[in-house]
Amino acid sequence: MSRTSKHRPRVLIVGAGLAGTATAIRMLHFARRPVEIVLLERRSDYRSAGVAYHRDGNPWDHVFNIQAGRMSVFREDVLDFVRWANDEADRRGWPEPWVEHRFVEHGPAPRRLFQDYLCERLAEARRQARPGVVLVEADGEAVDMNVRPTEVEVTIRQFSMADEGRSPEAAVLPAERVVLATGLELREPPFAAEVLKHGSFVRNPYSADGVRRLVELPSEATVAIVGSVLSAYDSAGLLLRQGHTGRIHLISKTGTMFRVYPGGHEHGVVRLPCPASLLEPYRNREEFLARVRAEWGAACASVSRDHPDVDPVVVAERVAKAWEPHLPEAIERIPSGELRSLLDEFGTAIAAVRVGAVEYTMAVIERAMRRADGSVELVVGKVEGITPAESGRLVVSVASAGEGSDGKRAIEADLVVSNFGRESDYSRVDQPLWRNLLRKGIAAPHGRTGRGLDVDERGTLLSPGGEPAGPISAVGVLREGDEIVRNGRTGAFAFNLAAIKNQSIAVAAHAIGQLELAEEGLAQKEAQHADGVGNLEEADREGFEDAVILEVRRMAARVRSERESLDSRLDARIRSMRGRPASPADASRHDRLVRTAVNRAAVERLTDVSVTPRQLRRQLGIANSIDLEE
Repeated sequence: MSRTSKHRPRVLIVGAGLAGTATAIRMLHFARRPVEIVLLERRSDYRSAGVAYHRDGNPWDHVFNIQAGRMSVFREDVLDFVRWANDEADRRGWPEPWVEHRFVEHGPAPRRLFQDYLCERLAEARRQARPGVVLVEADGEAVDMNVRPTEVEVTIRQFSMADEGRSPEAAVLPAERVVLATGLELREPPFAAEVLKHGSFVRNPYSADGVRRLVELPSEATVAIVGSVLSAYDSAGLLLRQGHTGRIHLISKTGTMFRVYPGGHEHGVVRLPCPASLLEPYRNREEFLARVRAEWGAACASVSRDHPDVDPVVVAERVAKAWEPHLPEAIERIPSGELRSLLDEFGTAIAAVRVGAVEYTMAVIERAMRRADGSVELVVGKVEGITPAESGRLVVSVASAGEGSDGKRAIEADLVVSNFGRESDYSRVDQPLWRNLLRKGIAAPHGRTGRGLDVDERGTLLSPGGEPAGPISAVGVLREGDEIVRNGRTGAFAFNLAAIKNQSIAVAAHAIGQLELAEEGLAQKEAQHADGVGNLEEADREGFEDAVILEVRRMAARVRSERESLDSRLDARIRSMRGRPASPADASRHDRLVRTAVNRAAVERLTDVSVTPRQLRRQLGIANSIDLEE
């Protein structure tokens, strides 16, 4: 496949949902030299949205699980989404009550708006990119890859590039860098094998067909929703808001219900000492869990005592966040088999500790659960099977302690909605891309957790032998296991928007930086000169710090003229840090390698999760008047 320019390197991003779009936006901002960024998506309705945000699968009553003020695609600009929704969004066609709604940081917002927001921010980044930095939005499914000495050849099925005006059935697209942002993979629920195609079974409630069947359901119908995680609340809330009067059974293996964020809740960070006993050798599950409970109780009591401003409802969230820096060392002591078992058993509970839901979603469900008629019931137990009944309905068999003499319960329902969500073990994913990448050793399932893929500290795919498999990076849910063991990001925070924001910055900066080094013939010399750059940082600490601040501001700038001005100032600052180079070539090599070190330091600061986004803005010197007032 030809390139848009003979001398322009290409980056291929596979998947144009949230993670892929966020990474493309950052690349358009960061690139200083010509590059072609191809954003590939196999489903046009998922572009700039993915399964979680696309319009067809999200009616207006599906709101973000978290507050609108935390939905900015830019971590360093926390209120960007709220400002867009209030001042830029096209509200023609919006229904009541949203058409007149004034969005606030702590309030709700319809999830379907995120697709328009990401589309517009991508278009803005495209307009503000430097000359020669090109975005190509392509349709097609990546099904295979081959790593060559200088590029990766990607086989794409049903391929089309609008800019080239042709649509071959298949094509091989060469790229110097590849970013995998393929999003969630659906797990096939073994308990529903008999009813996957049954008209009363909804496998994907975030599809146009799934939403239609919920909306068209008779109000008196009986519904069984498998799962009690946040996605289940969307289905239950949609039914209740349209006046559903029939029974709704929320079936949960653990009985976990997510808490409601208090009014005015804002994300915050508290400092807590390391839970020292968790760093002791792992003996057995019971003994380890006893240590966790003891440390957890002490930490929660400490936050309640020392931080009276923290609402009791979110004390657990503050503790979970404060423990993140210490968890990798604790996790390192747990054998892999035990770690996988613990994550499977307590994954939902961990997610409920780390994240809550907005009142808009939960209030209607909680009211229904309190009603005397029991219109919404939480059923605690494991679904063993779903079978057709003679009546045409479905019967859900639940193993539930305390329900009858044998602990069994059968729930007959007019509609069964499955929230038995994603497949995290990529050795089980039945997609040609993953079958081929694993077969060829280009990717490997995460060895410690079995969740996602093995990657290095920059998100580069690792082979089964632990070596970089090629210039291929991953963003999003593919890095779940690595986020857990490397960064202590447990529960939904292993792959949610907060993690994706940081990954998009780091992966985009690394890809663009590597292309620049390769263009200058310095890719192999980067590691060789790392010690020298470190010595320079020590020798000219003030100069290096000034350079990092300029780079942070450049990376955060969204207007091209501002980035170009900061880039010029940064080049001048780096030149001032030279000693006496032996030749112009040495001077150029010095400047390029120092710039690489400066960029890495800037990435670390922009992705610092030990502070809130507002604290980050103040810390980096990019705060506006609102941030400073608060």
